Amino acid sequence: MKLLLERPIAFIDLETTGINISTDKIIEIAIVKILPGGTKQVKRKLLNPQMPIPKSSTDVHGITDEMVKDAPTFKQVANEVKQFLDNCDMGGYNSNRFDVPMLIEEFLRIGFDFSVEGRKMVDVQKVFHLMEQRTLAAAYKFYCNKTLEGAHSAEVDATATWEIFLAQVERYDNIGTTVESIVKFTGEDDIVDFSRRFIKVNGVEIFNFGKHKGRPVAEVLKAEPQYYDWMMKGDFAMNTKQKLTEILNRTLLKKT
Repeated sequence: MKLLLERPIAFIDLETTGINISTDKIIEIAIVKILPGGTKQVKRKLLNPQMPIPKSSTDVHGITDEMVKDAPTFKQVANEVKQFLDNCDMGGYNSNRFDVPMLIEEFLRIGFDFSVEGRKMVDVQKVFHLMEQRTLAAAYKFYCNKTLEGAHSAEVDATATWEIFLAQVERYDNIGTTVESIVKFTGEDDIVDFSRRFIKVNGVEIFNFGKHKGRPVAEVLKAEPQYYDWMMKGDFAMNTKQKLTEILNRTLLKKT
């Protein structure tokens, strides 16, 4: 294996009730964890989202209300999932924009503080789009010369993503052979919140939306404290609110 791992990396794929991170729920989670020696460990769970699964979502992944009615809730498996991900870097396909934010949101809903601080976050889609520009099934065909059978089964997709990632490391010398070098290549080392409401510019958190777009978050919170209240009451992801609160607390500490 050409890839050099300093610690385990966990490839995650979720199937959900929909694509709204703030309101939708996970109904299937698969994690393919690769240890530094190359050993693979797999964890897969069907979950009861405690809400109806829309037909439009079932049409994509094939999971029905009947299939999950006796499954555990996310709260019941959260500690097991958290422990499985301990000390792991994380990867997936479009994972930095969907799977990881959705997973963090589920943890926050039940009061678990699941942190990605110190973890490298590899988005295989980002490497693919920078180098070739296609979809997961096309990526699997392109890199692995295989047809993706059973797409939208979380374990199938997570395993295919791991195989694509290995093939990318073999193919592209310029992305390096470590998780750190690949994260640097994709330019996603400085994520503030996963909804991208904030971004970092020269190490400073900046608003990435609305009337304050381009302004430092701390500067706005000092000048307009009510903007914090507006965001905390608004329809923003809990991860975004969590990061906003962290920035506010840091700002207040600097005043004392």
